[in-house]
Amino acid sequence: MPASGEKHPSPIVPSRRQVLLGGAALGATALTAAGSLGALGPSARAAAAQGAGAPLRGEVFTLGVASGEPDQHSVVLWTRLAPDPLADDGLGGMSRRTVTVQWELARDERFRHVVRRGHETTNADAGYAVHAEVAGLAPGREYFYRFRCGRFLSPVGRTRTAPAPGVLGAGLAMTFASCSQYEHGYFTAYRRLAEDEPDLVLHLGDYVYEYRPDSYVSPDGNVRDHRGPETETLANYRQRYAQYRTDTDLQAAHAVAPWLVVPDDHEVDNNWAADVHEKPEIPQPNFLQRRANAFRAYYENMPLRRRNRPSGSHIQLYRTVSWGALANFHMLDTRQYRDDQACDDGWKVCEDAVDPARSLTGDEQERWLLGQFRRSRARWDVLGQQVFFARRVNDTGAVSMDAWDGYQGSQERIAEGWVAAGVRNPVVLTGDVHTHWANELKADYADPDSPVIGTELVTSSVTSGGDGADSDPTEHPDLQRNPHIKFRNNQRGYVRTRLTRDELRADFRVVDHVTRPGAPVRTRASFVVTDRHPGLSEVTPR
Repeated sequence: MPASGEKHPSPIVPSRRQVLLGGAALGATALTAAGSLGALGPSARAAAAQGAGAPLRGEVFTLGVASGEPDQHSVVLWTRLAPDPLADDGLGGMSRRTVTVQWELARDERFRHVVRRGHETTNADAGYAVHAEVAGLAPGREYFYRFRCGRFLSPVGRTRTAPAPGVLGAGLAMTFASCSQYEHGYFTAYRRLAEDEPDLVLHLGDYVYEYRPDSYVSPDGNVRDHRGPETETLANYRQRYAQYRTDTDLQAAHAVAPWLVVPDDHEVDNNWAADVHEKPEIPQPNFLQRRANAFRAYYENMPLRRRNRPSGSHIQLYRTVSWGALANFHMLDTRQYRDDQACDDGWKVCEDAVDPARSLTGDEQERWLLGQFRRSRARWDVLGQQVFFARRVNDTGAVSMDAWDGYQGSQERIAEGWVAAGVRNPVVLTGDVHTHWANELKADYADPDSPVIGTELVTSSVTSGGDGADSDPTEHPDLQRNPHIKFRNNQRGYVRTRLTRDELRADFRVVDHVTRPGAPVRTRASFVVTDRHPGLSEVTPR
């Protein structure tokens, strides 16, 4: 039974609805003639024979399938073999031999029109992960994919390519999410995200949490337990990702659309900054090795390209992914290159926070991003990143040292950079804070009449923080102290957007509880950003 405690059928030939909602993404099945991957070339037949040299134990596709990093002609397909996903050695019950995995990609969910086939080898050094970079595809097209290993056939996933450069297209349904603490609740929000059938999913960090069981307790109490100790070794991180990946709701969200991902802090260590770990008073003499282990496991478990493969304690993750002429997604890394948090972190009134020499992005990433702004001709320029961008002052006048407010030089240079470059529609997407927010970004937050120069949409958590509670955002003191903040909600969920040539619509989706599975979803509030007008207009939810 999957770790989430659910049982699902796993048909060999799924219906389209089963594919999109994850019914076919919830377990592997033995391969039959009806489920064959079809004719293989000589090299693939030889590889298949080599991979079948010893029998595989049990279902190997227990962690589902995923895709990501789409461009106009290619996409990454991902899976990871794990007949015993929670094995303490992190290898998922595999037998430390090299295994061949076949894949195929088709225009239809029944695989009557297969357009690409191939195979990849994987082994213990790769954590038995598979990354297949499939090229030569048509732009702006939906595809379906699956894997085979020995006698086992994987679930089916849906993916798509980006439109060709210069093409605006009919629009993009993009959803983004973050912060899924396994112990704090059920991943219902991922299931509801899959049911919305987006074209693209952005995950903005805290995909897994590093804590040992019951050391980070939700206000509502933890409903599930982490397996293993606090993650430090490669085996620890591999096991933790496997536990999260066995959740069938998360598998459904991965199977429905390609993902773009960036980590935040909990994929390594809470509030880490560059080579500084969270609690300097507690020695971590091997923190850089821990970081290397974390990055290696992150790469193994995400649908990233080979160029994103880590090198020791460094991983190259900032990048731009274009969706035709409609949007540029600038995916940022706000952990690896930052200066340490000022004034020992926390919420502070801190002179060092305004020191222009301090950086959240690091100089090289900042130069890269400003250059991307200058070169952009997209209708929408979207920053996929992790921590709160808008100014946010609490009742004592303090700001968060971990957010962009703690690095005001970076905050100002990035905003001034998109203004100077004439970026048509800048939009910042944010995770981290476990609450929904909608913010207008100002040229000068101290001047209420200062022009609005951008928009920030902040997603709540999938589970982190427990059930949360609804409230009237107009009564919340944060909105009264910070008039550029237009919405706040403390329920779990995600943000669903629709980008067109004329507007971006954002629906703040919420579930009423995560301490029990199966909550329905509803839209708590909706906002529209109109082309060339960065202010937020609230509209009727639908």
